[in-house]
Amino acid sequence: MNDNPSANDRSVNAHGAVDLSGLAEESAPAPRTDQQSPGTQDSWVVAVAPQQLQQIVQLSAQVPALVLIHGDDVTSEQFVSTLEKAVDAHQGRIVMATINAASAPEIAEQAGKLPVVTAFLSGQPIGEFDSSAPVDQLSEVVGQILQLATQNGVTGTVPPQSQRGGQEQEAEPELPPLHRKAHEALESGDYDGAADAFAEALKEKPDDAEAKLGLARVQLMKRTQDVDVAAVRQRAADNMDDVQAQTDVADVDVLGGHVEDAFQRLIRYIQTHPGEGRETARKHLVELFSIVGDQDPRVATARKKLATALF
Repeated sequence: MNDNPSANDRSVNAHGAVDLSGLAEESAPAPRTDQQSPGTQDSWVVAVAPQQLQQIVQLSAQVPALVLIHGDDVTSEQFVSTLEKAVDAHQGRIVMATINAASAPEIAEQAGKLPVVTAFLSGQPIGEFDSSAPVDQLSEVVGQILQLATQNGVTGTVPPQSQRGGQEQEAEPELPPLHRKAHEALESGDYDGAADAFAEALKEKPDDAEAKLGLARVQLMKRTQDVDVAAVRQRAADNMDDVQAQTDVADVDVLGGHVEDAFQRLIRYIQTHPGEGRETARKHLVELFSIVGDQDPRVATARKKLATALF
């Protein structure tokens, strides 16, 4: 595997992206499993559509992420089953998205030999392996990816991405209608429709934490859709006192996995710019905290630095 996850500037196209942590329970098909237990059990494996792949790149800012493209053959079934168990054994330190080639022939054609797995870390592909890898060594490969993540400072955990077991389909109707409407809009790439649905949900229930988080993430996707990263960075470098230019770069950094850079940029702006721009930067930073998640240690560290910068 290539163990150099260095980040290169590139355009960000988040079209069709859907947050996996919400997608799993609310709109994705159940991942197959050979390991059933009474009731349900947490899983960090989720089936996705091709247009949702950008989100796994975003999620890899917190934990390493695998994208598995598989067929319906015996080898693919063994790969899926073995990797599911290996991923779930680490309880949120790594996630996996699966795509069935039968439902995405264009992806299958590009992938070539199936099954094939691409690993992502901090927004970058870091390696690929396929059916030539012995199934009995896949757990070791997952362990190596986690070691590489640790070496590069990616040591977070994420909540379960799905529920495995017989009760999953029974729980699905409990999703609030406006949340379902938002996720359906996201799946079709309709960010405005998703934002409107989450906003409406907040009007009905102002303390709806999931709707608030969903709205923040959709707004980030809208702001970074099809942006020219190099141009955004140059504009920020040329306009250090322009709060909009600085928040634009922070958005791109969070989406690309450079979370600490984004936080530090806005904290530095807050430290050196009193007045209206300072408050704009503070509000934007707090929104990015919510998107990354309070469970991420980088958020806790940045909150302390923010408090120092303010007082």
